[in-house]
Amino acid sequence: MRVWEALGELWQARELVRTLVERDLRARYRRAFLGFAWAIITPLVFMVVFTVFFQRVAKVDTQGAPYPLFAYIGFTAWSFFSRSVSAGSSSLLGNSLLKKVYCPREIFPLASIITVGVDTAVALGALAFLFVVTDFTPRITTLWVPVLVIVQLAFVLGVTMALAPVAVYVRDLTHALPMLLQLGLFATPVAYGLDVVPASLRWLYALLNPLAPIIDGYRRTMLYGLAPNWELLLLSSISATLALVLGYTIFKRLETGLADVA
Repeated sequence: MRVWEALGELWQARELVRTLVERDLRARYRRAFLGFAWAIITPLVFMVVFTVFFQRVAKVDTQGAPYPLFAYIGFTAWSFFSRSVSAGSSSLLGNSLLKKVYCPREIFPLASIITVGVDTAVALGALAFLFVVTDFTPRITTLWVPVLVIVQLAFVLGVTMALAPVAVYVRDLTHALPMLLQLGLFATPVAYGLDVVPASLRWLYALLNPLAPIIDGYRRTMLYGLAPNWELLLLSSISATLALVLGYTIFKRLETGLADVA
């Protein structure tokens, strides 16, 4: 099936995607007393932990920006990636709809990503509150943020699309993924800045970890009044695009027997 035909099928199934997102959100917060507040509590807790341990012990250089803002921006961006990959990779496992309804199989990991995106949007409300509390004004260069979001979405989609069908055939992935994501948290400049990586190695770091220039870009645009580092972002975009193309190719190659194995 050609890409345009696949995208056409996805568009026709948009109502089913919306239904899946609503179902997932209701199931997640149905009996939670605090409800959507958990979308804010989690990044706030990590921000406090990072502030207490990293800022006081490691003395992270934030170039004059308040560390709580520095950490919250980094963790929110990382959380969207890690939670999307985690939820999306397991979206096909034990899914009864695979056998009951004919639809593009991509809608299941896609719905998982959108669900996490809703939580992330709620968490951004706390970011606005932090700007007020710290008496720090977002810079006009925040207008570059949509460019960074597009690159991050491409990377998230690619990784999630690749892992979702693989997790059906190789169940060990569901056990290994939480550990890999935990390691990825410390290998990504979430609690610290990109400046800790030697300048001579940053190009390689950007290729291997596309999230690094993206998170750095969020901070540069929102906190420092600078444009993203275009050279590193270009390398990140190349990796994100390759991940998207490869991930979608893997998904389409493996989707045929998903209903029988899942």
